[in-house]
Amino acid sequence: MKNTAFSGMIQPLLELESYQKLLENLKNNHSPILTTGILDSQKAHLIYALKTHTDRPVIILTHNEMKAKEIYEDMQFFIKDEIYIYPSKDPLFYSADVHSIDIVRQRLNIIKALLDHRNPVIILSVEAMLDRLVKKEVFKSFIIHLKIGDVVSTQELSRQLVLMGYEHVELVESPGQFAIRGGIIDIYSGTLASPYRIELWDDEIDSIRQMDAITQRSNEKVDQIEIFPMRELVFTEEAIEQAITLINEETKKSLKQMEKKGLTEQKEILSKTVEAFLEKVRNQKTFQGIEGYVRYFYEDTVTLADYLDQETLVIIDEPVRLKGRCLKTIEEFEESMKGRLEKGYILPRQMETLFSYEDLLDSIKDFDTILMTMLTHSIKDFTIKEILQFPVKSINSFYKQIDILEKDLLFWKQKNSRILILAGPRSKGERLQKELSEINIISTYRNDLSEPIQKGQIVISHGSFHKGFEYGMIDFVIISDKEVFGEEKKKRKTKKKPKGSKIESFTDLTIGDYVVHENHGIGIYQGIEKIVVDNVSKDYLKIRYADSGNLYVSVNQMDMIQKYIGAEGKGPKLNKLGGSDWAKTKAKVKKAVSDLAKELIELYAKRQKNRGFRYSPDTVWQKEFEDMFPYEETSDQLTAIEEVKRDLESDKIMERLLCGDVGYGKTEVAIRAAFKVVQDGKQVAYLVPTTILAQQHYNTFAQRMKDFPVKVGLLSRFRTPKEQKETIEQLRKGMIDIIIGTHRLLSKDIVFKDLGLLIIDEEQRFGVAHKEKLKYLKENVDVLTLTATPIPRTLHMSLVGIRDMSVLEEPPEERYPVQTYVMEYNPEFVKDAIHRELARNGQVYYLYNRVKNIDQVAAKIQEMVPEAVVSYAHGQMSERELENIMMDFINGEIDVLVCTTIIETGLDIPNVNTIIIQDADYMGLSQLYQLRGRVGRSNRIAYAYLMYQKDKVLQEAAEKRLQAIKEFTEFGSGFKIAMRDLEIRGAGNLLGEQQHGHMEAVGYDLYCKLLEEAVREERGEVVQEAFETSIELNVNAYIPNKFIVNEMQKLEIYKKIASIQTEQDYFDLQEEIEDRYGDLPKSVQNLLEIALIKSEAHALDIVSIAQKGNKVNITLKKDARIDPSKIPELLGKYNRKLTFAAAENPYFIYHVSDDEKETLIRYIKNLLQAMKGLKLQ
Repeated sequence: MKNTAFSGMIQPLLELESYQKLLENLKNNHSPILTTGILDSQKAHLIYALKTHTDRPVIILTHNEMKAKEIYEDMQFFIKDEIYIYPSKDPLFYSADVHSIDIVRQRLNIIKALLDHRNPVIILSVEAMLDRLVKKEVFKSFIIHLKIGDVVSTQELSRQLVLMGYEHVELVESPGQFAIRGGIIDIYSGTLASPYRIELWDDEIDSIRQMDAITQRSNEKVDQIEIFPMRELVFTEEAIEQAITLINEETKKSLKQMEKKGLTEQKEILSKTVEAFLEKVRNQKTFQGIEGYVRYFYEDTVTLADYLDQETLVIIDEPVRLKGRCLKTIEEFEESMKGRLEKGYILPRQMETLFSYEDLLDSIKDFDTILMTMLTHSIKDFTIKEILQFPVKSINSFYKQIDILEKDLLFWKQKNSRILILAGPRSKGERLQKELSEINIISTYRNDLSEPIQKGQIVISHGSFHKGFEYGMIDFVIISDKEVFGEEKKKRKTKKKPKGSKIESFTDLTIGDYVVHENHGIGIYQGIEKIVVDNVSKDYLKIRYADSGNLYVSVNQMDMIQKYIGAEGKGPKLNKLGGSDWAKTKAKVKKAVSDLAKELIELYAKRQKNRGFRYSPDTVWQKEFEDMFPYEETSDQLTAIEEVKRDLESDKIMERLLCGDVGYGKTEVAIRAAFKVVQDGKQVAYLVPTTILAQQHYNTFAQRMKDFPVKVGLLSRFRTPKEQKETIEQLRKGMIDIIIGTHRLLSKDIVFKDLGLLIIDEEQRFGVAHKEKLKYLKENVDVLTLTATPIPRTLHMSLVGIRDMSVLEEPPEERYPVQTYVMEYNPEFVKDAIHRELARNGQVYYLYNRVKNIDQVAAKIQEMVPEAVVSYAHGQMSERELENIMMDFINGEIDVLVCTTIIETGLDIPNVNTIIIQDADYMGLSQLYQLRGRVGRSNRIAYAYLMYQKDKVLQEAAEKRLQAIKEFTEFGSGFKIAMRDLEIRGAGNLLGEQQHGHMEAVGYDLYCKLLEEAVREERGEVVQEAFETSIELNVNAYIPNKFIVNEMQKLEIYKKIASIQTEQDYFDLQEEIEDRYGDLPKSVQNLLEIALIKSEAHALDIVSIAQKGNKVNITLKKDARIDPSKIPELLGKYNRKLTFAAAENPYFIYHVSDDEKETLIRYIKNLLQAMKGLKLQ
């Protein structure tokens, strides 16, 4: 046996006779063995001991996903790496167009761990074991190994990757994509942490480099990579042909039977379904949703057991419950499939998508198997070789009462037991040790449990189990933090998630988009045109304005253009070229922005002058209160809490804005601030926009504060007049510490004894009158405002120093990502989705966005699921009616709520974990993003079904919309668009309505630029008048079409070239282009050189460098900051080749000789270098 960090914990088991026998049996491959008396967390203890003592891989089969998760959490105490949960797929919705990709990736990573013989521990629910997989050998044949020096045909590789489930794209951003640009291949495999770039020399692999999906740059070199399929079901071309034949035969048979029975409608549905499927197979070879047809592709399929090492220990948790669950899953599946079969949505063999319980037993019969149960059952399905009884007792909770703990510890000590207390985080363990020593119980704190625990010794260590247990026969007790401290603390590992990258304002420009040119206004982008003058080729962007005027913008002037971004769905008015309306618009916005900047700065200065109350530093109670937060804080949350506390502890008056999406943990920040303020004897008011939110926040606050002497009150319409009167009275006397309420808090009769902090939720939702009252209430009180609409980064930056903001951008590590399906509307699917949620006692949102016939939709659903309570709600109801319905829904009295998008706003109902959206293709992406965030707030898997009507019209338009939704489900570009939309809404909320209008007028980017300038001017910083430098040299400077084929990528590179500022930028970009597209053609090299010349010229106040024949004119600004007395010296150096003219705009003329023309750029660079000496210091 190897010594591990936990040897001291498992060593006592060797004294247990039943454990010795268990090891003996396993050694002789004498199984199945039934072990009884096994309790919750002790299971993990026993399994870890077995894994350590036998050194074999382990697979644990349990009856549902929740149980699997619980065992996984307990096992993670012992094993950090090579432990996996194998998630179950969803056989009912195999046929959806889009699934979440996470589950597939998790499963592929596990298959990889098995194929690499990494000796893993795998935990899975029985449902996950029912899926049909291809045989291990078939799967292995689809893994591609590439190493330096291999010869590769890009065509062949591309064909193979498509069969493996990869998607051919222009730009690789997420797992499962590949791109080929000439001799460069980018691939993002589902089992690798990042994409890889393979560069070919002719057809041989020259290098393989890891790359970053966001910047598209490659970094570390590797010698070889392994590319895993993106699907568990992989098919050869032969298998596909065979499937097509089989499907055709079976369809004919089914259609004949339907005809006999006179089922014309069903017949039509079936032939359409099959036709669509076959067309997809022929065109795409493999796609999501093909799993349902697995029986047509392969005769022999296997369970996951086929992939396991022969040595694997199979542990079956509670076999009786497992069997029950397994049969129920299969029955549910068959039940709903029967309905679909009758209506013509599927073919007969699709009924066989899952294995049967018997198949499952058959697949594990050759492994050593241990059955674990708590009670001794008779188990007929296994021929048990030996039954072993483990004498284990569970431990009662001490409910945080140290005297009960003391009694038990003394009792165990007397029995001479070994006692181990797992106390959660280290700080708690050390505190417990101190508390015990105060009552004369001696214990030791250990970081490492590799050494044995002596009899009669009490050891405290860090870590946690779901429940503690005691092995009576060997006097060994393990107590978990749950028994000592009571609360269940869910710790989650915070992984930094890559942020959905903010839109680079240019990369997403496509032909037909609106653009803003700073000097000419709003036009429509028409694409890139190459223009040849005197044998010199250059690229220009073509922009069309009103009255069909066209403007050609040279690519090195690209920084004058931004994509126009306004509110979703509205197009702006085009300007005329040379008209005056753009100048007027711009001037109007400039004035508005400077007024705004003035107002903001004055307000800020005024608040800075006033002095407020200084709160004392954190107390012990504060620390204890914060420790009770049941989740791990995200790093953004910690920063925000830090900033708020810093404000409170200083004597300035806090006015902080906290932005973060719903569910990102804003409330926790507010709770901690409130607790801190109450510690110093002051009162807190929390103002929310709706009665229901008031109720929800009240519940949260009351729950968190219950162990402390803090009194929380509530004021809203749901309280009786008598209760309201009492609350107001207690507020006045200072008996209530924290009051939560709607605008009722702003009424005249409310008087505080000593208000210290005001927290406002979603301020933009209060009316003007309320805002006036708020101003009065805010005087000399610390204020924290919360909002869920994200505030754009750029705006945040331009307001730095005049508005204190904290931003929560990091999503809380979701317990489970929301499973998103996109599919055609089909009443059978809706029925299944609702049944599935009700079966686990959950509730459903059904979104239908038209008030007109929402009642009919609700009635239709009631018909489908007669056993459910269905109700509907929409925005045209009176506020009271709506609140009553929502209250019923929150209290679980309604099962399915059919509603319009009113559920967008901030409600948090953890029991609702299915959302069905009808006609999802008519919704804005930002709406979908917010709606989907309504589910998945608890520890269950949540489902979002986005349904669309089968389009009678052209497929193409609908396909495009769905493609956008699909990308959005994988956090692709759709997600960025959604974020963009929300941000613009957020900007409007932050700065007020009329500013929103100005933002629409000039586009968001330009607005931010103007605002930033105004703020800097207002603060008295010198803002340089912006001017443009133009460069016109007779050299070819453009990106050839064959070098970068994709127009969008070409634009992105042009944009990057235009923003070169320094030599470092120039080298970086040169490297990036080479990395992504291969060796630079001369015309691209010239482009980079000119960009660098431009930025150097700009720094010298040069407005243009223009070549006319053999002369190059270098024109300066009127007020150029140069020293005229140094000009003669410069001219002397160049001796007649350079002349100077002192016009209104002074200029130099450089005379070019014929032999200089080839390398003109170099001469110009040298000249600019020499001109630096003229600059005024």
